Amino acid sequence: MAETNQPNGDATVQQQAASYLSTEPPSNHHWRITLEDKVIAITGANRGIGLGIAEVCLANSASHIYSLDLFEPTPDNVEFAAVSKKYPGRVHYISCDVTSPASIDTAIETIISEQGRIDGMVANAGMTKHQPALDFSQAQLDQLFSLNVHGAYHCATSAARAFIRLGCKGSIVFTSSMTSYRPNRAAPSAPYSATKAAVRNLTHTFAMEWAKYGIRVNCVSPGFVRTQMTTYYVEKDPEEWNRKMQYYGGMPRLAEPRELGGAYVYLLSDGSSYTTGIDIPIAGIVGAW
Repeated sequence: MAETNQPNGDATVQQQAASYLSTEPPSNHHWRITLEDKVIAITGANRGIGLGIAEVCLANSASHIYSLDLFEPTPDNVEFAAVSKKYPGRVHYISCDVTSPASIDTAIETIISEQGRIDGMVANAGMTKHQPALDFSQAQLDQLFSLNVHGAYHCATSAARAFIRLGCKGSIVFTSSMTSYRPNRAAPSAPYSATKAAVRNLTHTFAMEWAKYGIRVNCVSPGFVRTQMTTYYVEKDPEEWNRKMQYYGGMPRLAEPRELGGAYVYLLSDGSSYTTGIDIPIAGIVGAW
């Protein structure tokens, strides 16, 4: 019996992608850095860095922003309420557990069913725990890696599948950290640094794998940002924190979450059509280490 060559699934997907995707920039591009008409999903955008990114995306004409977060915004979350009020009808929330691939798939399909498209995924949700490496339990390690690494991986791969199916030149942006480059001497956490280094490496490898589909993958590495976690440490010992800030050199203050947003807007926009596989450090102090 003669052999029958069955088409390889991956090869078929690549052929389909080649038929409807081109990595060339659109001929009618206006070359402004804008998110006009774009629908962006941001994980962990109910507060903190994620909400800051969302607000800057909206200020730069994003059509719709979806916060994929585990818990629904509560009435005392005045920051989320303020952004929603400022941009009525453009801010949405979907309950999503980023450690569950099925939950992410469902959230993305909800976005597509409501808006008919999805243009960008910001894999931002994460957690940290600052303590000496010898004090970490296996359960704490598992929790950090499940959310920061596995969650980021699942968000990116789910978004990539949707982009390919829709024929969309989508953009994926990870939130990494300056601790992916060097130790955090202010608050040691070797496992957290390791998770963020893994995210930064995913950026480079995914960018290489998915360039043929027209999908771009980049990341941003913040330094110290004013969030609930950093505010806790500042208030716990303000004099010690100020000494550390002066010691690091550079800008002796915490960043506001919105100060990160410009990098995300650029990486999500069509203006960055030839930008993939890079990390943008935004760390007024930490970069001086």
